[in-house]
Amino acid sequence: MHRHFLRTTRRIAGLVVALLLLLTPARAISTWSDALMPMLASTTLSEIKQRDFLEIATRNAPATFHEGRQGPTGFEFELFRRFANDLGVSLAVEDDHHISDVLNNVATGRTDIGAAGLVLDPLRGDVIYSQPIMSMQPMVAYRRGMQAPRTIEDLDGLDIGTVAGAGTSRVLHELQKTHPSLTWRESPDLETTDLLAMVESGKLDAAVVYAHEFKLSRLFFPNVARALPIGEPVTLAWAFPARTDPSLVERANVFIDQMRRSGDLEGLTQKYFGHDDYLEYVGARRFIAQARSNLDQWLPDFKRAAIENGFDWKLLAAVGYQESHWKPGAVSPTGVKGLMMLTRATASHMDVDNREDPQQSIDGGARYLRYLHDRIPERVAEPDRTWMTLAAYNLGLGHLYDARRLARLQGHDPDQWDSIREMLPLLQESSWYSRVEHGFARGNVAALYVRNIKRYEEILNWVERSQHQLSSLDRATASNTPTAVFETIPPVP
Repeated sequence: MHRHFLRTTRRIAGLVVALLLLLTPARAISTWSDALMPMLASTTLSEIKQRDFLEIATRNAPATFHEGRQGPTGFEFELFRRFANDLGVSLAVEDDHHISDVLNNVATGRTDIGAAGLVLDPLRGDVIYSQPIMSMQPMVAYRRGMQAPRTIEDLDGLDIGTVAGAGTSRVLHELQKTHPSLTWRESPDLETTDLLAMVESGKLDAAVVYAHEFKLSRLFFPNVARALPIGEPVTLAWAFPARTDPSLVERANVFIDQMRRSGDLEGLTQKYFGHDDYLEYVGARRFIAQARSNLDQWLPDFKRAAIENGFDWKLLAAVGYQESHWKPGAVSPTGVKGLMMLTRATASHMDVDNREDPQQSIDGGARYLRYLHDRIPERVAEPDRTWMTLAAYNLGLGHLYDARRLARLQGHDPDQWDSIREMLPLLQESSWYSRVEHGFARGNVAALYVRNIKRYEEILNWVERSQHQLSSLDRATASNTPTAVFETIPPVP
């Protein structure tokens, strides 16, 4: 609405100037034109600065834009956020679009930039593109247990899926020219995580996705494996309305070039795609060995914070281990840091001055858990209330509420952790996260996170019971017992 008003103002200004030129004496024409020239010379870039916000159309997807633990996140979000800062304006982000919707909004001038995992398409005449941002390699992912496809010919007869409009279907069409028996299915309503879930469940034999997107999600689909790259890499770029003046495109190209030259673009690529976002579960013996060597120094802080906030110290210790392996200087690729891995916003909310100070981190993490715990509906009983609190610590309270809404939609009890645990992975499926307020989230991550913490807490409970039993034995006997006790740990369910 605001943008339409600015364009209307420019058209009216043009008519006014034309009338003035007809009615005004010649000697005054230069004075009038000098006064009105800034209005006539307005560009897309100057309009954006005048209204003080940059409007972006994007997709709610893991590699692009979504709400994470620290708030909005994603590779392209980080990039266009920095671009808005470079322009000195705020952001208006619309993320309820598929690729085709994004391009249509750009082509019709309803948004300034389309940044949604878009592939540079020189044949499309209604939009223009920025310079290349990154290269994306299409690849085939297949279901384990099948014979792994190693050549294009091996894809014949397979039920293959891909995302319509993402550029992967264009690669498949090119391959079909030399391999006419190649067939596939595509849909604009699916995302990469949907395709991988379909392969995992047997609804598809294989999917054609981008390698960097597969890397983000592969560990949550253990029955899906990488097969082979196909076609040539394609180029990620931003899209702009073709009918606009070049001022914004030129400024964006300068920004992208500066990001590349400074190394910041490579840094963002590594931050989001250069590592596996993986929640490892450390086995019982290894966990106990690390507890014996590292936990004692933080034990008083965990116990004090537990008493002050109404938790079992073993739960807090389990959270600290899952977050950082009890390392005060730990820093994640996304910027959370400290023993309890607090975000900057959480640390500020909990009045933590130094996230890398272990005492402050433990205290702040415990108080934040209490803050979240108090915002779970009172009717949710224990221990379900605590498991939901942990999920919110990992994923954000908004995404937990979304999972509760999905539980209600499916006729499950939103007050039972078992129901929420089943709903969390649905926050990665576009058919479900499009129905809730906060959109895409890595629900599988939160489910694994809670599972791991439950296991660590159970092990600490077992160790505590064992040590209590040992304390009643003769000291001489006890001194020779711990090693044997640690070797007979029962498996954790």
